[in-house]
Amino acid sequence: MTEISPHLIEKLHLGEVIVFPTSTQPGLACLPNAESLNTLFSIKSRDADKPVSIGVSSLEDVVGIVHIPKYAADFIDSFPAGSLTLLLDAVKKVDSRIGGDKIAVRVFSHPVAKALAKAAGPITATSANLAGQEVEGDVFSAAKALGLGNDSVLKGECEGGRPSTLVKFETENIASEVPSVIVMREGVVSIQDVVAWQPKER
Repeated sequence: MTEISPHLIEKLHLGEVIVFPTSTQPGLACLPNAESLNTLFSIKSRDADKPVSIGVSSLEDVVGIVHIPKYAADFIDSFPAGSLTLLLDAVKKVDSRIGGDKIAVRVFSHPVAKALAKAAGPITATSANLAGQEVEGDVFSAAKALGLGNDSVLKGECEGGRPSTLVKFETENIASEVPSVIVMREGVVSIQDVVAWQPKER
């Protein structure tokens, strides 16, 4: 597995942010606590009423944080790794800047992003850009655009293209019923492909 510099992990634990690579665009990571989110939202000039998503190395990392629908893993595995973000019900209400009662969760596919989330725990997975501006294609340019130095960058290549597709499950009983899946934001995976999905287990 990719080794993550202890210096960068320390930055996260000190409430700072780092730019890191994902399978699509450069991401901006902080730990999902109040102090760190204050820093991230300030750097991005992002409105506090626009929640950011959480990135993890696997769905198991958010057990106890969100309710995971029965077919969530099957759904994720049906599409290219890292191409989806799932909007899931929080077990208990959290900071509104990471969703309040619903948290958007992305399972990373990029080996560097996965290693970072494995080392640090769940991190923010928002794009590394100022609100309303395009995301730079590489991590160093993205950091520069945010006024961050190279010591706040985790190296790695981004494939570019569209961001992940944000979806939510709609069902009365998430434990047993086959859910319908609603696209909240179209990205790498098209609405048509999401609508056409059927679970393998019936």
